[in-house]
Order: sequence, then structure tokens, then C-alpha cells
Amino acid sequence: MASSSQRQNETEDDENDISSTRSRSGQSVSSWDEKLQRSQSMSSRASNYEPITDAERAEITRVASESKPPEQHGESHDPALDPSDPAFDIYKWARMTLREAEGANIKHRRASITFKNLSVSGSGIAMNLQPTVASYLLAPLRIGELVRFAKKPQRKILAGFDGVVKPGEMLLVLGRPGSGCSTLLKTLAGELHGLKVGDDSVIHYSGIPQDQMIKHFKGEIVYNAEVDIHFPHLTVRQTLEFAAAMRTPRNRILGESRQENVKRATAVVMAVCGLTHVQNTKVGNAYVRGASGGERKRVSIAEMLLSFSPIGCWDNSTRGLDASSALTFVRTLRLSADLIGSAHAVAAYQASQAMYDAFDKVVVLYEGREIYFGPTILARDYFTEMGWHCPARQTTPDFLTSISNVNERKTRTGYEEKVPRTAVEFEQYWRNSSLYRSLQEEMKTHEEEDYTSAAADEFKAARRAVQAHHVPPSSPYTVSTPMQIQICTKRGFQRLWNERDIRFTLVIGQASMALIIGSIFYGTINDTNSFFAKSSVIFSAVLLNALIAVTEINRLYDQRPIVEKQASYAFYHPFTEALATVVADLPVQLLTAVVFNVVLYFLSGLRREAAQFFIFFLFAFLTRMAMMGLFRTIGAATKTVTQALAIAAVFVLAIVIYTGFTIPRPNMHPWFKWLSWCNPVAFAFEALLVNEFHGRQFPCGNFVPAYPNLVGDTFICSVPGAIVGQSTVSGDTYLEKSYRYSYSHTWRNLGIVIAFLIFFMITYLGVSEINSKPDGKGEVLLFRRGHVPHYIEEGLRHENSEDPEASLAITGRHDTQAEDIRAIPPQKAIFTWHNVNYDIPVKDGTRRLLDQVSGWVKPGTLTALMGVSGAGKTTLLDVLAQRTSIGVVTGDMLVNGKPLDPSFQRKTGYVQQQDLHLETSTVREALRFSAMVRQPKSVSKKEKYEYVEEVIKMINAEDFAEAVVGVPGEGLNVEQRKLLTIGVELAAKPALLFFLDEPTSGLDSQSSWSILSFLRKLADHGQAVLSTIHQPSALLFQEFDRLLFLTTGGRTVYFGEIGTNSQTLTSYFERHGARPCSDSENVAEYMLEVVNPEANAKDNRDWVETWRSSEENKNILAELDRINQETSKIPVEDDTGTSLSQYAVPIYTQTYYTTIRAFQQYWRTPGYILHKFGLGVASSLFIGFSFWQSNSSQQGLQNVLLSVFMLTTIFTALIQQIIPRFVIQRSLYEVRERPSRAYSYVAFLLANIIVEIPYQILLGIMVYASYYYSVFGIQSSERQGLVLLFCVQFFVYASTFSQMVIAALPDAETAGIIATLMFAMCVLFNGVLQPPDALPGFWTFMYRVSPFTYIIDGIVATALHSRKVVCSENEMSIFSPPPNMTCGQYLAPYLQLAPGTLYNPAATSNCEYCALSVADQYLGPRGISWGQRWRNFGLVWAYVAFDLFMIPLLYYTFRMKKWHGQVGTSKRRRGLNTVYAWIRTFGRSCRTVLVGRWEKLPLEKRAENPRMY
Repeated sequence: MASSSQRQNETEDDENDISSTRSRSGQSVSSWDEKLQRSQSMSSRASNYEPITDAERAEITRVASESKPPEQHGESHDPALDPSDPAFDIYKWARMTLREAEGANIKHRRASITFKNLSVSGSGIAMNLQPTVASYLLAPLRIGELVRFAKKPQRKILAGFDGVVKPGEMLLVLGRPGSGCSTLLKTLAGELHGLKVGDDSVIHYSGIPQDQMIKHFKGEIVYNAEVDIHFPHLTVRQTLEFAAAMRTPRNRILGESRQENVKRATAVVMAVCGLTHVQNTKVGNAYVRGASGGERKRVSIAEMLLSFSPIGCWDNSTRGLDASSALTFVRTLRLSADLIGSAHAVAAYQASQAMYDAFDKVVVLYEGREIYFGPTILARDYFTEMGWHCPARQTTPDFLTSISNVNERKTRTGYEEKVPRTAVEFEQYWRNSSLYRSLQEEMKTHEEEDYTSAAADEFKAARRAVQAHHVPPSSPYTVSTPMQIQICTKRGFQRLWNERDIRFTLVIGQASMALIIGSIFYGTINDTNSFFAKSSVIFSAVLLNALIAVTEINRLYDQRPIVEKQASYAFYHPFTEALATVVADLPVQLLTAVVFNVVLYFLSGLRREAAQFFIFFLFAFLTRMAMMGLFRTIGAATKTVTQALAIAAVFVLAIVIYTGFTIPRPNMHPWFKWLSWCNPVAFAFEALLVNEFHGRQFPCGNFVPAYPNLVGDTFICSVPGAIVGQSTVSGDTYLEKSYRYSYSHTWRNLGIVIAFLIFFMITYLGVSEINSKPDGKGEVLLFRRGHVPHYIEEGLRHENSEDPEASLAITGRHDTQAEDIRAIPPQKAIFTWHNVNYDIPVKDGTRRLLDQVSGWVKPGTLTALMGVSGAGKTTLLDVLAQRTSIGVVTGDMLVNGKPLDPSFQRKTGYVQQQDLHLETSTVREALRFSAMVRQPKSVSKKEKYEYVEEVIKMINAEDFAEAVVGVPGEGLNVEQRKLLTIGVELAAKPALLFFLDEPTSGLDSQSSWSILSFLRKLADHGQAVLSTIHQPSALLFQEFDRLLFLTTGGRTVYFGEIGTNSQTLTSYFERHGARPCSDSENVAEYMLEVVNPEANAKDNRDWVETWRSSEENKNILAELDRINQETSKIPVEDDTGTSLSQYAVPIYTQTYYTTIRAFQQYWRTPGYILHKFGLGVASSLFIGFSFWQSNSSQQGLQNVLLSVFMLTTIFTALIQQIIPRFVIQRSLYEVRERPSRAYSYVAFLLANIIVEIPYQILLGIMVYASYYYSVFGIQSSERQGLVLLFCVQFFVYASTFSQMVIAALPDAETAGIIATLMFAMCVLFNGVLQPPDALPGFWTFMYRVSPFTYIIDGIVATALHSRKVVCSENEMSIFSPPPNMTCGQYLAPYLQLAPGTLYNPAATSNCEYCALSVADQYLGPRGISWGQRWRNFGLVWAYVAFDLFMIPLLYYTFRMKKWHGQVGTSKRRRGLNTVYAWIRTFGRSCRTVLVGRWEKLPLEKRAENPRMY
């Protein structure tokens, strides 16, 4: 019950609410605001402009042309007009430019937005079920459900919106996440992918309907998404100059050239957005180092500003910006609206009062409904008159957003039963209000004035004036198609140059591969024994030239979001970017082709004649380009990279098998033979093979019989195409007999390859232009089947009611109660730090990030850590939490006056800014896992689970406790993820304190309030909380007890109490010379303004020295000493050893729970499992049917060998699937769970190894069944069983090999490249393409090192042992014996040593001799032996064991210690140290297990042998 005085205060506040003034942003109006006020009428009256002076015109021209440095202009140089000068004045620049444009009769495009009864629906439902492997397998049993989901029911997102935004006006869009803010902006901007506008909805732009606007004027309405996507290797200037070039108008001021206009516009926008200092820095992304996150956000803003669109829709574009940058952005839009009449709609979370005051209108959304649309100055009073209370220091946007939160809004006294409660009631109240009637009248008046043919014609004429010549008037683009191609190509070459290190690595990699392949065939003698080797090297050459293009798919998907964004800005046709990419890529492809093919051609001993070399290169290069067109088409035609790679894998398999080498065209089965005629590589292979063999006579390498002095027709060379009695074999005849190839097809094949190239390129360009974006999806929750809350199922039954409320994501339905918080045991220890310094190594020495920082955190207090941008807030938090990996930390950090022990990290909770969770876990499972591995083993499982239920209540997660985490958009929303992040740390029951890094980042104001209120309650019940926070509102800031404020260089400006209404804090700064802080001012913003030197340039006060010499600092240091002295006397409660260990539970417990979680993850990722099995089974079936029931001829034996060879190529596709799964688990472990000491890396690695094995075993069985019986038929049980064992072993080895490679490497892409290279080495040296006896001596070791040698040997020997060989007619050696001798008599001496069979010994002519009698004779020269099958089986297990040993060793060496050898230390010593460190860690793990067993022993057993363990 509130006291009477409290009620009286509330009543007074309510009265003040109604009569309060609009301005709450500060003491006085800034010079910027004065300029904005002066500019209000400039856009409408040209007469207000004074003529531009010659000096001003010269300065603008100089800046545009950059022909002279400023100092050469003497007095004529005006720094206010120079974007590169710190004194640059955007207002003055805009005024001068606008005058010149008016003088040149250049009209600015102005347009309004009017929408009536706007309703929007999206596909899908508000809730989905988590798919599992079982749900996919049982899908045929749920046909009705599948049909229902296939219909994609429409879900109402927005209902009945009305509004108008006139030229020169700015609209602020406010609402909680999920209320429809983004959908509203997308709809207004025409970004309707996945959205459907209601049939009776009306959207007009100055009288132009939306469908016509999208078709003809798409670039005039642009949408800036929340995500920042750019080419990471381009610099900031290059990125923005491209945008400016694509929107350069035809008519320009001062007679500028296009290039001058581009430079001028880019320089101005960079100056306005604060990007001048990083103009030559790469934009970067999460993987490429470049501009910071805030700077990337400003690049996105600048890029859209350069589109010069009259209508802009900005979706949370201030996210990631500090308050100053966000306000500058809004004021820039304000200036644009005032000067040239542009209209802007901006959605902003946590908007400050100063930002709010810059807008003309505001729309408030509540569960997809419009509850206010009107002037910003009336919004606050509208809701207070409705009956809602606005606290004194709450900003207007925070108050408006809080109206839609039942837990945060408060009614005024006496209005409890009068105010609306639901979204529908709010909407009805709004529609019955006088402001709504005023809005309708305004819309009607605007339509009468603006919806005229003259207004539309004026807009179209202004639009036509900016379009380049030869651009059709109906085109939405500013520059012509050839110009688009030119600009995109220029950018392509810029990307190429900026990525030169990557491209150079590619060239080196190709050269290395050429060296390896060429050296394998080096020194091959040009006789008939080299025929297979020459075929192999040409096959390898054409294949590697073709398949290098597969990497284009990943590149294409990397740039696709960027192309889609810029196409939506009407910068260019998507096909022009596709064509430009091909053109810009030509030099690299040509260079790579030259290096690869020259090295390979001459090293492998191919025909050294100029004509043949250039023909070889021509076909190789054209094949490379044709296949790039094919794989780019696949990438452009698909929706996801996984889908594209799966399709590409099928194409690759078909290309390899049906090139003509693995199965010659005469031996192909009819059901797949047509593939060879659709394969451009097959035509290139034929041309290259005949190019090598045409017109050559090859000396015979093996005569039949091999007698001396043979004459007449008594001998023949034992290769197809040989002529009896001749000692040489014609290359053309050999190819005709073996492959049915002819030299006459060479130029025909060239034409076919070129036709394929043209066809694929045209298809690629066409698909790039027409392939639409993937359908947009609203936010939905995922639940496990059978665990959907009852009330959600009830809500889904009304899905067709078209009520937007039914589509909303779920948030907590009640507030956290005090009794929920009491479940957490209060903390008792005090954490202190004194003179903490942190230095990191840099190029020129060291850099200090923290400088003499001191402070403490006591139980029951909530301490804020704030500072200017780059002050080191997160760095200090990481240092205090012991989470730094580089640099040197000095100073004292104590708990109860004692140094930190090894258990400190697991006894603290650290809530990171990134909400990282395993996407397949439910909320309850994530909390239980944290409790099981992070709470001590002395706590029973039942107690841990009960505590988890208490945590669920604390974080208000009962409604979504069974919801799956998922991914953004399909899973938990932003607020729910943040609550889960906090809950995971609470579930660990930290004994010391709570660290939180930006817990309100990315949240709206009300979600931020919910989080901070929860932290306040934690602190009130004995928790010690230290949290960084970025620009909190006044109400949020008041929740904290103490403040530690840092400035640049990690130096302290203030540490101490905040005080009631922040009086203690503000009085300190005011006493030391800062301006007074008004009662209505946000103290956090006041602090940043006072301390920030950029914002307060006139004040040269050194606040760091002021603090260090202040009495407050002296008192703090004295109190710090007192705390340490008093608490150091407190005895340690538990020092038995277990409480001081790094981990709370033993290694076997860690392994058990991490393995269970890994199995859950795999089971709930059916896409990965089904792709794995689908790829394996489909590939094996395809291989099996391609080599169906291979016969017993020599070609049949070769087909069997090559079929096993092709089966092993599945290996590379498998590792490309396994590696990313490992990376997902590892990212979560290394970023969140390892620093928290949740479990050891040994448990993590074991879990990931174990979880793959059952699936790999099952996959091996299925592949065996699909492949073995197709190729070999039914054989003995022993053979079938052994081949099965080899297949299972092969897939187990694939998983361990993949994990060994990724264990040490930073990302999946790098690991995939390294793994593919290692696979290629193994495949090249396994004895199939080149028998071991033919390998150069240097490479013989690789044949023995390759694990594929033993896998292929084992399978082939088992399947072919003792098989009788029956030569085909083409393989038979036919010759005649001397007169008066039978074939048997003539060949008797030869047959005593030769392995073959004579089919007609009694004949006196046409002796038919087959070179082989049993398959073992074919396998022997290749080192394949039946007797070594079990040895091979054992050796492969040795490789598996080697992988298992290397996985933890590599992970520890490169990921745990990140070890770098010191200068001067020998390699041998460094290697020994690394191995020793790993062994020592292994010993610690063993000790942990043994200690666990010791503690379980009864006391009497311990007494018998106290040193047994």
C-alpha cells in the first residue's frame, strides 16, 4: 500500500504531466538547432537565397575537383566549405549548394507518403515445432499436417493503419520488438518480400500508387535495414563513391563532371557521418578486420544518404551508435528534410529526448495496431490525458513505448478503471479521439492538394532530369546499363586489388597443385606403357581446371545480400553486377590458368609442340570459364548455400564419372550415358586427349610374345589399336579403339565448349536478374513436439481471426516476485581491485588500455561501469573477470582481501553482450545443463533441477521455458535471449559476483527497463552486480547504487555513490567546474557531455587529474584499504581442494552431459543428418549404377578400381559438412563456456568425437548396401563382411580426420581448404592414377603415407581376388604363329612366364591371347594384395587412433595456449615444451578422475592405503 504522501506526490506528478512543456533535452538551444530553425522555409521559397559568391563557387569547385590543396588558395579558402577540414559546416555547405542548384534550375524531387486502412499479412504461423530426425522420418504418417503447413497460412501483422508524411516531415516509429515497426517501414518502402498488403489498403506517394512507384521509381523510396552488409575488403571511400556514382544526376551544379560530383558528394557525406578519418580503411565485417561496428553502421547510413532518395525508411539505424552519433544522424535527416523536402520514417529503440524533438510526427504501435499517429509535441499529453502516468525524468519516447507494456505502464490516480488495457481498446480510443479526426482531415486536405496530375508530372519531370541519357523514362535507374556495367566492373577490380593476398594465395595453391601432379607423372617414357599415365594427367588437368569453379558458389552467396540491398536502392540491375564480376575476375582466372597449366603441362611430359600446348591451354581455360558459368548459375538459382552445394556435389560427381576417363564412353550403361553428351568437360577431355595422341607413333612397351628378333605377323603390341607385326602404335588408332575419339572432333568440341560457356553465362545473368529474395518471415517461437503450452495452442486455434495479437512472440506474463529472487543464496564476499593496469603489445611496443583503475563491488549493490566510446569498459570487465588472453595485467585483485584462486572464474557469473546459446536446446535444457556442470558435485541432481525451476520463475520464462532457442527470427526474440543469458549464469549459482556487459544492448527501452529492474532485485537480495551500460535513460541510471566512470585510455574519472536523484554524482562535477545539471536532464548524457572532450571542446579541464587529486579519491583508496584489511581476517569456508578446482564436477560428469547435449543437437538438426545420409546414399547409388555389375574384362577391372576411387571422393563432401558443425559447438564453448570453466576441453572434444561415430557407422552401412551389391553383386559372406567393415571404417575415419583438421584452425572455411588439400594429396598418391612403381622416387613415401592407399587396396583386393579375367574383343592380342606351328606351341615358352591366357592353343592362325588370367595379376603391379587385406584394415584404424591423439594435442597447442615460440628458442625445444604441456594437462585430467574415485572410497578403505590414489 502506498502512503498518503506518496499518493499526493503521484497526483501532483499527474497534473505536471499534462501541463509540462515539450522540451526535455537540455538547458539551451544549440547553434545547430538555431540553424535548423532558420532553415525551415528555405526549401519552399527560392527568394530567400542570396546569390552565391564567386569565392564560394570556387571553393565548392575546388573541393569537387580536388585539383589544388587548400593552402594554394590563400584567403579564398573557406574551411567551412571543405569537408576535409574540421571546421566544415554542413549547414553552410547545404545552403551554398542549394542556392547554386536553384540558380541552375535544378529541381529537387519531393514526395509524400499517404496510407489508409493499411493492413499487412505475412506467411507462416506464430509458432513452429522443432524438427527432428524422427519428425522427418515419420512425415509420411502426418500427411494432413504437411498439407496444412504447405499452405503457409497468412498471419496478420499490421491492422488498419492511417497516416501521412508530407515532404519535409520526419516520422518516428515507436513500438516494442514484435509490434510491427519493421513491417511498417518495409511496407512503406515497397519491400514486400513475404508480405501481403490488404486488398482494401491504399498506399500513395504524392498520388502515385505503390505498384507504379515500385516499378518505375523504386530508387525514390529506400529502406535501410538494421543489419550492416558491405563488401568487407572495399575501403569506406570506395564503398561510398560507388553509391554516389550510381546515383549521380545528369544535371549537376557548377558544370561538374561525373567524377567531380562523385568525389564532392562522397566527401561531404563522409564528413557529416564522421567517416573522414577512416575513409581509406576497409569496411570489414565479423571476419575481416576493418572499421568498427559503429563506423560500419555509419557507412550504411552514408550509403543510403548518397541514394538521394526523397523518401527514406530507416529501421533501427541508430543501433550500435553512441548518443552523439545517433543525434547527429537524426539531425542530418532533419536538415535534409528542411532544405530539400525529403520525407523520412525512422524506427529507433531507446531514442533520446533530443532525438525525439527533431521529429515532426510519431506513430506508436501496440501489437500490430496503431494507437497514435500525430505531432510529437502532442503525443505525451495525449496519453497522460488518457490516464497514464509519466515519471518526471522519463523521456517522451520511453513513456510512449512503455504504454504497450502491461508491466511498466502506470495509471494516474483515479483512472484505474477508465484507461484502455488491450491493443484493441487502445486502437478504439485512438479512432474515437479528436486527434484521429484531425489526421483524417489532414489526409483529405493533402490528397486534394497533392494528388493532382500536375504534382505527379512535376515529380516525374524532376526524376527524369536526373536520369542519364539513353535511360528509358520508365526505368527506376539513374544511370544507363552500360554505365552500370562500367561502374560495377571498376568496383570489381577494386575488390580484386584489395583482396590480392587471397587471390595470390589461390594462385600459389594452384601452382603447388600443378607441381605436385606434374611431378607425379614426371619422367614418363613416351611409349605405349605411358598411355594410362597420359590419360590420367590430362584427366586431372581438365578436372582441376573445371572444378576449381565450385568455390564460386561460396563467393556468390557472400555477396548476394549486398547485391540485393543495392538493387533495392535502384543502383543497378543485378545482372550488371554479375557480368562485372565475370569481367573483373578474368585477369585472376587467366593468371591462375597460365600458372597451373604451364607448370602441369611441361612438368608432366606432355607433347612439347607449340600448337599442341596452345590448344591444350585454350581448352583448359575455356572449360574453366564454362564451369564457372555453370556453378555460378547454380548459386544464383538457389536460395541457400547448403542447397547450392548439395546440387553442386551431384553435378561434380556426374562430371567426374562421365568425363570419359573413369568409364570410357563405349562402356557406359545406357541409362546414364546421356550425361556424357551434356558434359562440357567430356568434350574438352576428348579434345585434349586427341591433341596429345594425334599423329604420333608410340614405341611398343610390351610385345606379345616378348621373343627376340620377331618378324612378320608373329607378334603384336599388347594395347588396343595395335597392328600385328608393327613395333609402334598409332595414337589415333589407340584412341579410336579405346574411347571412340577422333581428331576430327577437336574443333567441333571447341565450338561445343564455347556454346556451353555462352549458354551458362547467359543463364547466370538471367537467373541473377530474376531470382527474387527469399520470403521474409516474422518472429516465431519453436517448441518441441508435445511441449507446446496449452494457452498457445488455444491462441493458434484463432489464427484465422486475422488478429495481429495472435502472431506475437511470447514474453513474460507477470513480473518477477520478491519470493522468486530469495531462492538465490546471498553472496558474502567483497571483490576489490586496486591500481589495475593492462598493457597489450602493438607494432611499436605496448599500449595501455587500463590505467590505475581502483574500486570494489559489495554484496547487495548494483554498480554501473560507464565511459566514453573506447574508454575500456568491456576491457576492464574482461580483466576483472580474468578473461584476457593477451597482454600484461598488473595491480591487485582480491576477494575478501585474498588473492584470486583457480576457482574464481567458475564462481562468478559473466553475462556477455552477445547472447550465445546452442540453438537446438530449450530454455529449460540450457539452464539445467549450466546447473549440472557448474554447480558443485555435492549438490544432488534433484536439487539442481529444483533450483533451475526457481531461476525460470526469476527471469519470467515460464511461458517459454520449453521453447527452443533457435535463431533470430525463428526462436527466442532479443529480450528472451538476453533473459536466458542471465538465467544461464544464475543457474550456475555464482558464489562471488555477477558481471554483465551491455545487458540492454539492442533492446528497446522497456525491455531494458525489465532487465535492469531484475538486476536491481538481484542486488536487493544480496547479489553483487557490476554491469557496463551504454547511455542509459534517466530512470535506468537511477537504479544503480554506484558508478565507475572511465575516459579514454582506461582512466578513472569518477568512482563512488550516485546518490538520490544523482545528487552525489552531479554535485562532484559541479563543484569542480562543470556546468549545473538541470532537473529535467538525463544525468548519464550530462556526464558524457561534460567528460567527452569532443563534445565539450571549450572546456580544457583534465577530469582524470581532477579525480586523482580529489578528496573523494583519497576517501575511496582509504576505504579500499580498510575493506581489504577487515575481510582478510575472514576465514576461508572450504579449502579442501575441491572448492578451489577449476571445474565444479569431475571430467566424466562433464563428458556425460556434454555428450548428451551433443546428441540432442544432432537429433534436432535433421537437415544436417539428412544431407549427410542423402549425399552418401545418393552418391553411392549413382556410382553403383554407373559401374553396374562391372564385367571381368581388363576394362571391367579398371572400372571396379575407379569405382572404389570415386567412392572415396565422398570424403571431401563429408568433411565439408562435419567441420561447420564442430565450429558451431566450439564457438559456444570458447566464447562462453570455457571462460566460465563450465567444462574442460577434453570433455568438449570427446563429446564431439563420440556424437559423430554412430551416425558415421550407420552411414557406412547404408553406403555399403547401396554401392557394393550394385557393382559386385552377391559374393561370399567373408568378402561382404570385410568390405562392410572397410566402409564403416572409412566413414569413421572421415569424422576423426575432419575434427583433427578443424581442431587447430580458426574457421570452417580455412579448415575446408586445408582438408581438401590434404584429401587431394591422399587421392593423388593412392596408386590409382599412377601405380606406385611409376611414381618418382621422391613421392614413394606419399603412397605409403596416404590412408586411402590402404582403404582402396583393402576393398578392391577383397572384392576382386581370384576373379577370372575374360578379355573383350578390343583387349585381345591377335597374331599368327610361324608356319607349321600351333598357337600353343609358339607361345609355350612365353606362357611359362607371362600371366595371360591363350584362348585357342590349337589354332594355326589368329592366336587370341588375353594379357591377364586372374584379377590378382592386374592388382599386383599396383601393390594391391589379397594377403594384406587385414593388415590394411588394421593400418586404417591406426590412422583413426592417430587422429584421436592429435585432436586434443592440436587443440591444446593452438586454441588453449595460443602458443607462439619465443625468439631464440630452438624449434626442438619449443616442440618438446608443447608436447610436455599437453602431457601435463592430461595428467591433471587423470588426477581429477582419481581424486573423484578417492573421495568416493569409504573412510576405512582410505585408511588402509592413504597413498593408493
